[in-house]
Amino acid sequence: MSVEIADLRKEYTLNGLDRSDVLADPFAQFRQWFEAALGAGIPEPNAMHLATVGENGRPSGRIVLIKEVDSRGFVFYTNYESDKGHDLAANPVASLTFFYPELERQIRVEGVVEKVTPEESDIYFGSRPRGSQIGAWVSRQSTIIQNRDELTNRQNELETQFEGKPVPRPPHWGGYRVVPDLIEFWQGRPSRLHDRIRYRLVDGAWVIERVSP
Repeated sequence: MSVEIADLRKEYTLNGLDRSDVLADPFAQFRQWFEAALGAGIPEPNAMHLATVGENGRPSGRIVLIKEVDSRGFVFYTNYESDKGHDLAANPVASLTFFYPELERQIRVEGVVEKVTPEESDIYFGSRPRGSQIGAWVSRQSTIIQNRDELTNRQNELETQFEGKPVPRPPHWGGYRVVPDLIEFWQGRPSRLHDRIRYRLVDGAWVIERVSP
């Protein structure tokens, strides 16, 4: 039996969210919700939607994995020569969205983007599985290839090249940090009257606001 897309809907009833429920520090609040997602067994709670804008003004989105969060911002790693890398070179701003449907929660982050230091990228790259390290050399991310054999052949070449040796970090691969000036926590509620608590950075201090759904 076919289902009309317009008829798909869910009533959100698990929890509410009030300004008095959240912590003063949005990063501490993020960690609290992230730990709840981990505890709930949500697959890949570190997965997030990353939205960037190219120099032509065209937005683009994809799912990436967050690898570090602290008071400086949200860090992810990628190929600097990828489409997202070109977008961020032209417009160093981005938005992130985490969605935890099992908890009826969403977190949005907006801010400017900067590259992490080479030393930070080296440390993280060194912690990756060896296959992923070689994969960073193999993939010329976002470029057109004719077939998968191109990847397999290049992988075999590099495995031979680096056999018995540490795999160095490619110069075109590293981290970005989203330095937020806005973080919003969304809790689903009945009748689409959702709870939204927003943190905005104003003159170096976080202002907490309730936003209409």
